[in-house]
Amino acid sequence: MTHLPVLLEVQDLAGALEWLETQPAYSIADEIARMDAVESVITFRLLDKDRALEVFEELDPVDQQQILEGLRDQAFGDLVEGMDPDDRARMLGEVPAKVARRVLAGLSAHERHMTAALLGYPEGSVGRYMTPETVALQQNLTVSQALEVVRRRGANAETIYTLPVVDTGRRLTGIVELRELVLSDPDRHVAELVVTEPPSARATEPAEDAARLMRETNVLDLPVVDSEDRLVGLLTIDDAVEVIEAADTEDVARQSGAEPLERHYMSAGVFEVSRKRVVWLMLLLVAATLTVSVTQAFEDELATVTQLALFIPLLIGTGGNSGAQAATAAVRALAVGEVRTSDLLRVIWRECRTGLLLGAMLAVLGLLVGALFVGWKIAVVVAITLVVICMWAATVGGTMPLLAKKLKIDPAVVSAPMVTTLVDATGLIIYFTTAKIVLGI
Repeated sequence: MTHLPVLLEVQDLAGALEWLETQPAYSIADEIARMDAVESVITFRLLDKDRALEVFEELDPVDQQQILEGLRDQAFGDLVEGMDPDDRARMLGEVPAKVARRVLAGLSAHERHMTAALLGYPEGSVGRYMTPETVALQQNLTVSQALEVVRRRGANAETIYTLPVVDTGRRLTGIVELRELVLSDPDRHVAELVVTEPPSARATEPAEDAARLMRETNVLDLPVVDSEDRLVGLLTIDDAVEVIEAADTEDVARQSGAEPLERHYMSAGVFEVSRKRVVWLMLLLVAATLTVSVTQAFEDELATVTQLALFIPLLIGTGGNSGAQAATAAVRALAVGEVRTSDLLRVIWRECRTGLLLGAMLAVLGLLVGALFVGWKIAVVVAITLVVICMWAATVGGTMPLLAKKLKIDPAVVSAPMVTTLVDATGLIIYFTTAKIVLGI
């Protein structure tokens, strides 16, 4: 089948319409995200009303804004009114104030109230991602009565698979799955089926923590409560997956020394991509002057034994790689909850021993290579340095993310590039100091 961009380029409107009718919403959204502003709006206008809303909710906020700016008032109003409140709130949190005012002005009073309530929660919190459109059950209902409530109110809810159970004060007392209701005797009471003390989250907690809790507990929907344990919504699995994907994307970008892109990679301009990368490159370039300073400080030693210079790339490269491995493992372990900041001393001890073992294995190879090219004396310097550098690099790489977490800094920010730069400079100090001791220079 011909791809959509080709059909648009040759102005094959019939072919484009056929393509749009046969593709799932996520595929259409991916194609729109790759397009420039004009093409994306043209493509979006080819969709019928229901299909357009489905595709729109698959787009990232920056792409949604691009679409909204190209729509007329009637189409604009229909689109934002039909969105789920949580999707609408997340979009409004990222669009310019002018677009946000236009969106709110086009909403009905009910939808505006729900959206404003979600926007009242901190950015990045569960409250911004949850759906307030839930079907809550009273625990004194029978199964048949509960199913009647689901039939009556379920059409207006985003999900009905997980049904929160509340008391008269709307405080969460448990949950019951729709499957349990459907398969149970109609005369049984909901209280007999309810799962008490289910996993839940406060609306003000970070959404990433709640999403990872869902993954750990294998639930489809997570009840969200306020400070008094009153039910305010549900975090659904589709939103949880988006939260984790966004968090992982951000971590990966920062681990490589860049800021995450706000839009699809293929639609981001070269200037935008460069802007996201250049700041960290500049900072790392400045930090790398430490390496130059260390080399200059040991200039006399290098002049005495020029062969030492041959192994500088090997040693700082090995140290940087060892530190980057430890930092990446620590950041990931923090993200998935395998390591806590309270484990700092255990991580130091663990990484120190790991670095010692790695350094010992590499030292054997370094000793053989050094002896082959420059003789045993310098080979011994290289071997000892490899052991010490690997111990130091692994310890620094494993502990810096935990220290950053303690200081409320994103651990990914101080990961591989920063650790590598630090280890490069300190590794040279270790190398030249070892050479002075072993060679007596």
